Amino acid sequence: MTLVSDRLPPYARAMGMRIEGLLDGSPLLVMDFSDRAMGRPGFLHGGAIAGMLEIAAIMALHAELGEEDARVRIKPVNISVEYLRGGVTVETFARGQVIRAGRRIANVRAEAWQADREKPLASCWMNFLLKPKT
Repeated sequence: MTLVSDRLPPYARAMGMRIEGLLDGSPLLVMDFSDRAMGRPGFLHGGAIAGMLEIAAIMALHAELGEEDARVRIKPVNISVEYLRGGVTVETFARGQVIRAGRRIANVRAEAWQADREKPLASCWMNFLLKPKT
């Protein structure tokens, strides 16, 4: 598994997300709190949390595919987000874990947390279609 920090999409960079190494073999995504991610006063916007989970899942899949990644197009099929608690005005972390990556389909789980990894803010399941690049 390789780290692919240069592959962050424009949305992730605009939201202030960055990859800070690996955690349990998957890229660790970090986002500082800023006004652009604010929902109701003093809380992180749910869309910012969902976006971070999606990016964490995609980055985990890129890392898992390794050299195969250059030959495969990753197309999101669906995402299911479970919000567990409100995010506050501190740094937020997210990590994806590839559960299964076959020839055509990949299933990825992602979690986001703040101060304590044992108390996640939200989690998601994402399914991807893997297609050969033509």
